[in-house]
Amino acid sequence: MNQPKTIAIIGSGFSSLAAASYLAQSGHQVTVYEKNATIGGRARQLKSDGFTFDMGPSWYWMPDVFERFFADFGKKTTDYYELIKLSPAYRVYFGINEFISIADNLPEIVATFESVEKGSGAILEQFMAEARSNYDIAIKDLVYRPGVSPLELITLETAKKVGQFFSNISRDVRKKFKNEKLVQILEFPVLFLGAKPSDTPSFYSFMNYADFGLGTWHPKTGMFDVVKGMESLAAELGVQFVTNAAIEKIIVENKSAKGIVVNGTAIYADVVLSGADYHHTETLLEEQHRAYSEKYWDSRVFAPSSLLFYVGFNKKIENISHHALFFDTDFNQHAKDIYDTPRWPAEPLFYASFPSITDASTAPEGMESACFLIPLAPGIEDTEALREEYFHKIMDRLETLTQQEVRKNIIFRQSFCKNDFVQDYNSYKGNAYGMANTLLQTAFLRPKLKSKKVANLFFTGQLTVPGPGVPPALISGKLVAELINKQFSKA
Repeated sequence: MNQPKTIAIIGSGFSSLAAASYLAQSGHQVTVYEKNATIGGRARQLKSDGFTFDMGPSWYWMPDVFERFFADFGKKTTDYYELIKLSPAYRVYFGINEFISIADNLPEIVATFESVEKGSGAILEQFMAEARSNYDIAIKDLVYRPGVSPLELITLETAKKVGQFFSNISRDVRKKFKNEKLVQILEFPVLFLGAKPSDTPSFYSFMNYADFGLGTWHPKTGMFDVVKGMESLAAELGVQFVTNAAIEKIIVENKSAKGIVVNGTAIYADVVLSGADYHHTETLLEEQHRAYSEKYWDSRVFAPSSLLFYVGFNKKIENISHHALFFDTDFNQHAKDIYDTPRWPAEPLFYASFPSITDASTAPEGMESACFLIPLAPGIEDTEALREEYFHKIMDRLETLTQQEVRKNIIFRQSFCKNDFVQDYNSYKGNAYGMANTLLQTAFLRPKLKSKKVANLFFTGQLTVPGPGVPPALISGKLVAELINKQFSKA
């Protein structure tokens, strides 16, 4: 039986919310402290002028992970929110009147591939069978391991796939598909994971199964529905929430975490768990208590930062889908501008989301809400002038590719970029997605869930295991809760 403990959790993103529920379920007294006015971490909402925007994640992938999370509490996702499967899942634009729509089911996607490149339909079916097998191994098994030892990765199933850890997505995809457009569609999910496809192990093809096999979903009134659902569950379990609570220090006595200083007040706890940025959390400790040096953080490969625009239009936008990727410029060059020679890309790829196509609550009647995202190198210069320049770059392309004028119909606009990621989320170098999933930053090679220097100090979230993205964040919360419970179950 667990000894009930008081647990202070820093930050209220997905991993913190998940951990809070698991720990409260085990009988602990849990309080979540959030520096911003609302909970959700990067998954906050922006409401203004009748428009509603999800400020962070907008793709709902891997629905099975969310189901598994709620099932751990005898609940279903439908107890908290409703899901809509998007059809098409998304559209990829390559030029004027030149786009490929990705359907909401594999047979149609196979037919689309075949129509673009003869013979590729059958190859895609084989590729997806492999991707599905990787998904089953990764998501049903591997990612639920705590990243403590290399031995966690060695199973009968992974032994058969060892070659896939040493090859990469780009090489594998290009062996099978010749058409550049199809190659880019298959490479983009890992680019979202925060690394170049040429640096991402082939095993991560399971993301393609998440995409084509499981589909893209939308919570009925946006991703914030998931935050509200998780908050409700946590509250039902007795979790307390404190907002506008900036953490100034982690209290350490005799090499053991004893609590936190919040807005100048010391709050004592048996366990401190941080779901905030890992690097930032360690700056709340005196130097001798930090497990990782500045040199270590500087040597890591981080996922991109982003330039985001939240835009309200006073009319409906034509020739667009709920999710749209604009790949009408050089994919590889933009990847180099992020990872190899960090700089603002001359011709950026960008992503656009028009949630009001699916969800009428996000915009006044007859109007459109939209979010635009350009991936950028972390740590990059960020000025108002650059934001403005890049806004016009993507608006020019949106107007050209969809054959309409839209700029004069903008009635609301707000930007969010590297400086805001630092300011609002204490994000290292303003990264948006955490640490990239390269081979040398996988599983046990990522920063640890448990501090090596300070007893009773734990971490969760996208800089630790299993990695970036919302589903991995839920899993990270579960893993750290299990570690904490394991430590105190001896009593």
